[in-house]
Amino acid sequence: MLCLLISGNIFAQKKVVTNLPEFDLDPYHFGFILGMNKMFFTIKPEAGFMNVKYDPIRTPDLNSDSTYLQGIESNPTNGFVIGIVSNLRLGNYFDLRCIPSLSFGERQILYKMLIYSEGVAENIISSKKVQSTFVEFPLYIRYKGKRINNALPYILGGAKYAIDLASNSKKKDDTNNINVAIHRNDLYAELGVGFDFYTEWFKFGTEIKMSYGLRDMLKHDNTIYTGGIDQFRSRLFQLTFSFE
Repeated sequence: MLCLLISGNIFAQKKVVTNLPEFDLDPYHFGFILGMNKMFFTIKPEAGFMNVKYDPIRTPDLNSDSTYLQGIESNPTNGFVIGIVSNLRLGNYFDLRCIPSLSFGERQILYKMLIYSEGVAENIISSKKVQSTFVEFPLYIRYKGKRINNALPYILGGAKYAIDLASNSKKKDDTNNINVAIHRNDLYAELGVGFDFYTEWFKFGTEIKMSYGLRDMLKHDNTIYTGGIDQFRSRLFQLTFSFE
């Protein structure tokens, strides 16, 4: 019992060394982020889209007499992001953050179809890829919790304007293959949570964030690939690591 009391007293008196104690008092600071993302679309189909018959003019790359669309899905894929952190201190618990970023990724759209060719019916899946390279300009308000030793939790919210440099400018190439084209500009609402860890030389952070596209991104045309879609909005999950 005496040994337990002595050892407990020793551990109770041991203090953790506080790294960078004045870091959050600076009016502003900078850094950079590296991370991974998962891009996909939220697709809202039109009512009764399964009953629409598409002739060969609207399906030039399927070689069918007639086609019916049975379903539409978005398959998420992985990408990566890099960016520069600019942080402005607004008070003890609030920061204003601007993180211009370059984000790379790809989204895959799967179309389930029923095609008729010379009276023979066949179920197929047609896949269309949408590659994107975004230049992003996000602005966040960050609410910081109380620092516990060398860790600090936080939540943030804000908006982001994004320009897709790889946006499809044409719908059909020389091989008669139909491309799914999207608009070049998008606006997102964003919400995230994270932790900052204070080391001896810098602050390391890890953050997970969800982005919700606010506008319909699809360039609607007269083909089967856009005819059954009412709205086409971007979604993005992002895991980033910051060094400040």
